[in-house]
Amino acid sequence: MSQWVILVGRSGDLDNTATPHKIMTTRDYLAHPALFRGQRPKVINLSRSFAYQSRGYYASLLAEARGHRIIPSVETMIDLSERKLYENALPELDAALAKVFGRDEDLPETPLRILFGTAEEARFERFGRLVFDWFRAPALDVSIERRDGEARIRKIGFTPLGKLDAAEEAKLLDAMDRYTAREWRAAKAKVPAKYSFATLYDAEEELPPSSEASLKHWAKVAGKMGVDVEPITRRDLAKLANFDALFIRETTSISNHTYRFARRAMQEGMPVIDDPISMIRCTNKVYLNELMNENGILTPTSVMIGGREDFERAADTLGFPMVVKIPDGSFSRGVKKVADRAALETLCQDWLEDTDFLIAQRFMPTRFDWRIGVLGGEPLFSAQYLMVKDHWQIVKHVEGGKPTIDGGTRAVRLADTPPEVLDAGLRAARCIGEGFYGVDLKATDEGVFVIEVNDNPNLDHGVEDAAEKDEVWIRLTKWFIDRLER
Repeated sequence: MSQWVILVGRSGDLDNTATPHKIMTTRDYLAHPALFRGQRPKVINLSRSFAYQSRGYYASLLAEARGHRIIPSVETMIDLSERKLYENALPELDAALAKVFGRDEDLPETPLRILFGTAEEARFERFGRLVFDWFRAPALDVSIERRDGEARIRKIGFTPLGKLDAAEEAKLLDAMDRYTAREWRAAKAKVPAKYSFATLYDAEEELPPSSEASLKHWAKVAGKMGVDVEPITRRDLAKLANFDALFIRETTSISNHTYRFARRAMQEGMPVIDDPISMIRCTNKVYLNELMNENGILTPTSVMIGGREDFERAADTLGFPMVVKIPDGSFSRGVKKVADRAALETLCQDWLEDTDFLIAQRFMPTRFDWRIGVLGGEPLFSAQYLMVKDHWQIVKHVEGGKPTIDGGTRAVRLADTPPEVLDAGLRAARCIGEGFYGVDLKATDEGVFVIEVNDNPNLDHGVEDAAEKDEVWIRLTKWFIDRLER
């Protein structure tokens, strides 16, 4: 795993016993470009000055040239050099600040200090994270004033680290320790960790793509390959740059935090599953249907529905029953079967209040759907998802808050999977990208039809990996490592 390096302006600026990380001066760091050759250290720059062309500035500039992860970056230094350069961040930050201070509340006379995204008072927790999300720096001072009755940011600047007293330095080090801390690691790793992979996970999600137990199993497998696998939550966007790669194991959406995490990972140059482009392409069934058709891949006969004028065309083309889908539904949500014209009109009129388009498809009953897991354009696993008893889908969402019912899964060895099913799954996934996809297919007498391509498919230990065993997790780990070492 990449080591942490703490840069200080002068020897003695930081007690070597105060942190377990390597401490060195900016002078030494700048003078020895080959010191970390072949390694990917994560660097925290605690220089006394970040002014343009200062030593602190050059330390961050050359760290980026050397392929080291460093905070603050040169971009952050430049952004915070003038108010006009960070004005685009102020509306969001001012809105968060206004939720903290009442209109009649006295404002602090001294700047709010944000240390690695944390503030001394708990009520500033969200604001501190937001500031750190915009400007990743070890220590920032935020000056506040009142304008038009509301608390507003007057200035954001770097904390003068060279002027911290002992108590302030202790708070900085405590915040740094929390920032660099890890939650769980692979137990008894056989080789020293070379990389650390973040896994975005929500323990409260009803149907996560992977269970916590499955992710811990991956951590165990990856640990033997020199990789730490560690969980992060939606609150940890500011910590993402601490890691070498990101595996998103929450249900993805381009309208929530999963997309922001994917975008940030791409900006940091980190390999990520799933990448933003795959999310955009996979989360919309209208786009997927057009993409498959353009590439000559069989899909169920479909009709776009944008209003009442399309109801008759859908009925004439597809017949009844038919399946109607919301473009960006997931886990069988937003997918309904309608038995007649009246049911079609009622459902579509309701759903079209929230979306401009729906997609209606020919109903194709089968005992199970195939799911081909594809990673980097190659097959990863094969499984049959069985239909719920007395139901037409593999998942049944029950009214009244009752548990969701699924039909069960049968893992199938890749070698035993029908070649035509594998081929259709691979062709569909390669239209999307080089990430990790789950292609759902129906094998019928008329051919193999692609139902959809999922950008964050289920991957649970003892389920999808039951046939290929740990080879699934080994290949997943290698996918990330290969991209880090290109």
